[in-house]
Amino acid sequence: MIGLISATSAGAAARDRLAAAWPDRTRVYDGPVKDAVRRAFAECEQLVCFLATGAVVRLVAPLLEEKTTDPGVVCVDEAGRFAVSLVGGHGGGANDLARAVGEVLGAEPVVTTATDAAGVAGLDTLGLPVEGAVAAVSRALLDGEPVALRAEVAWPLPPLPVAGDGPYTIRVTDRLVEPAEREAVLRPPTLVVGVGASKGAPVTEVLEVIDGALRDAGLSVRSVAELATVDAKAGEPGIVEAAARLGVPLVTYAAGDLARVEVPNPSDAPLAAVGTPSVAEAAALVRGGELLVPKRKSAASPAMATCAVVRRPGRGRLAVVGLGPGARDLLTPRAKAELERASVLVGLDQYVDQIRDLLRPGTRILESGLGAEEERARTAVAEARKGHAVALIGSGDAGVYAMASPALAEASDDIDVVGVPGVTAALAAGAILGAPLGHDHVSISLSDLHTPWEVIERRVRAAAEADLVVTFYNPRSRGRDWQLPKALAILAGHREPGTPVGVVRNASRPDESSRVTTLAELDAATVDMMTVVTVGNTATRLIAGRMVTPRGYRWQENQEEPE
Repeated sequence: MIGLISATSAGAAARDRLAAAWPDRTRVYDGPVKDAVRRAFAECEQLVCFLATGAVVRLVAPLLEEKTTDPGVVCVDEAGRFAVSLVGGHGGGANDLARAVGEVLGAEPVVTTATDAAGVAGLDTLGLPVEGAVAAVSRALLDGEPVALRAEVAWPLPPLPVAGDGPYTIRVTDRLVEPAEREAVLRPPTLVVGVGASKGAPVTEVLEVIDGALRDAGLSVRSVAELATVDAKAGEPGIVEAAARLGVPLVTYAAGDLARVEVPNPSDAPLAAVGTPSVAEAAALVRGGELLVPKRKSAASPAMATCAVVRRPGRGRLAVVGLGPGARDLLTPRAKAELERASVLVGLDQYVDQIRDLLRPGTRILESGLGAEEERARTAVAEARKGHAVALIGSGDAGVYAMASPALAEASDDIDVVGVPGVTAALAAGAILGAPLGHDHVSISLSDLHTPWEVIERRVRAAAEADLVVTFYNPRSRGRDWQLPKALAILAGHREPGTPVGVVRNASRPDESSRVTTLAELDAATVDMMTVVTVGNTATRLIAGRMVTPRGYRWQENQEEPE
């Protein structure tokens, strides 16, 4: 919950706007400001104070205890110009809250956290437990000192400006190790603990067998991702409470699924009780991994709990990112976030140049020239299989005549794949031309490098007969100068010579140009590969110089045709 506090009518107006935007996330605290801040600080995860920063500093200073547990505090001036991340930028989420408040109120977010200012991923923002010399290693990263990355288990980390060796170290491990003097230890959630328990097994016994198994194997409890068991034990209080105390989810599986898992220590007892010869080992292994601790019984007599521990390797992550048609303000926030998250970027060199300034220090860039689409796709998938966080970029939407298809043809289910949509050239051109895509439409590439012309021609003819608005991609190049005239001739057999045609070159880029002509008057020689050509259907009209295709035809009935 986010507590909202204000002292004046101007502050209250901005406060109420935020409360209206986030009705389920916010709570307004009225009354004397000092009391309101104290109550909100005790009851909420975050605070937004519509007060002067000096006043907020004096009010919250006596309440601060521990940066990992104190709520994040954002201060908004009464004019609503700035949203200042004041306390708990990382741990309390104040940095992200300041940005979100800024979006709602139109305020400029002010974030002064060193790592954010330098564009370096903060070690305490990676979503992993971190311990050791976090501040010292973070400072070394900011100062450009050599910091080594020692990854004992693979995990898709964001980019970090690390070196092969150095006096400071970031260690990624699920082992129970004591951090060295200049070492920060990241604990990835790689461990799955399978648990079995008799009816009524106390939570203390369940936790003791888990703690003992981890400790004896030299594994950290902070790397436990989940507890797993059979469906029949989904409501067993000792197991449920153990998961709650460990702060991890409890995942359950059907007995039939567990019975099919090969385990080293099957038993007749669980087979008779719940229908599978193994619970702890099978539940830990059912989704694969390396068995680190075979089935282990609790020390009580009779033993009422068992556990087994499996390490699941971190899955690499491939984000296929559409950059839009070229303008920076048409790059979506989600695409920008993925670019910042990726430790490896794969893309066409000219597209990499478009967004190079958005990449965080430490991002490894693998760029290549035109005509290497399949190679880029294979490279991106291979890097993801190594456990990296990879972004594969393409213009427009990566799934439209771009990199998503070859990448997904290479990828299997051993990596996570995320698609990030982008604004296509057809959409950008359509917005410039007016509303040519207001009804059913189709995009057709006229490039016959990968598709036989006979197939392309059949598609154009079908679109012409179906009266679809058509957007032509890759319409004409030096070596392919006859395809566009041929396609236009096919359309002309089904549409009037005066059918509107929009021609847009470099949509949304600084040298953008556009014009509207007709099917009869379009000069194909003026079109190149940087152009999209949109041909209207029989209902498309020019209205005030703009192409408009009505959503239906009835609205034009009994109306004079506009000039």
